[in-house]
Amino acid sequence: MEIFRELEDIKKQFPYPCVTIGNFDGVHLGHQLLFAEVVQRAYRHHGTSVAITFNPHPLQVLRPEGIKLISTCAQKIEMIGHAGIDVLVIVPFTKQFAGISADHFVDEILLRRIGVRELVVGYDYAFGKGRAGNIPFLQKQGEEKGFPVSVVDAYYENGMLVSSTKVRELIVEGRMAEARMLLGRFYQIRGEVQMGKQRGGREIGFPTANLHLDAEDLIPKIGVYVCQVICDGKCYGGVLNIGYNPTFGEDTLVAETHIFDFNQDIYGKPIKVNLLQFIRGEQKFPGTQELAAQIGRDVVQAKQILASQHNELTLSCDEKHNR
Repeated sequence: MEIFRELEDIKKQFPYPCVTIGNFDGVHLGHQLLFAEVVQRAYRHHGTSVAITFNPHPLQVLRPEGIKLISTCAQKIEMIGHAGIDVLVIVPFTKQFAGISADHFVDEILLRRIGVRELVVGYDYAFGKGRAGNIPFLQKQGEEKGFPVSVVDAYYENGMLVSSTKVRELIVEGRMAEARMLLGRFYQIRGEVQMGKQRGGREIGFPTANLHLDAEDLIPKIGVYVCQVICDGKCYGGVLNIGYNPTFGEDTLVAETHIFDFNQDIYGKPIKVNLLQFIRGEQKFPGTQELAAQIGRDVVQAKQILASQHNELTLSCDEKHNR
């Protein structure tokens, strides 16, 4: 997949570009349907499938409180690439860019810069100043300027509307199986392993790999999860605690993962952690012995869950699923 991070970097129009536009946070099943439609239309015309997205997310610029994102820009790029898109255009989103009109976007970006021949959008898409670039506007523009506009209907999975908003809600509630159903994959956090307090191995008997979480991150429900850890291309089971270590009187949010059957030094290394199932809320224990006993019970439960999902988890460790 070819990636353009500035509109000015696009020096010539693409061969028969079939285009879709969106924020695509999480690249959930609804987004994947959009991409499949664009790829099929481009293929029929020996053309180019093009996705246009924005970084940062527009709501991070336009709303003081911002928005908690399901995926980082890097994750989004990976997943759009896996969807088979030929060209990804990442438009830098600023308050100045937010002020451009929908007409300007169509004329200067879609037509002059990219040369759009077909446009595919989701049922609720709108863009431009005041969100004036809605579906009726685009359809009228397409009729006047010679590019058909196709609208992909809302997609439901088990009666739930597949949307980024719904996925965020499920993650915050710890409903990982349902989040996975809408995403088409496990919800994943990732980062470089940080040096922690090193209590896990020394005091408690369960060493952990620690990841830093920011206040801007989408934080899953506080508590303990069964997880799958990907490190150096290999998969391991584990238990993940997202919380504040109340037993030790701390107030810093941490993500600590005890990885099963693993004893490597991975400080500074990147890991990915798939959240499979929430198993309990965070608790304050009288001391380290009680905490260690509970973690032992968590490990037993987690291994039982992992064993029951062995075939499915083996498939998820395949490189093309491991994203």
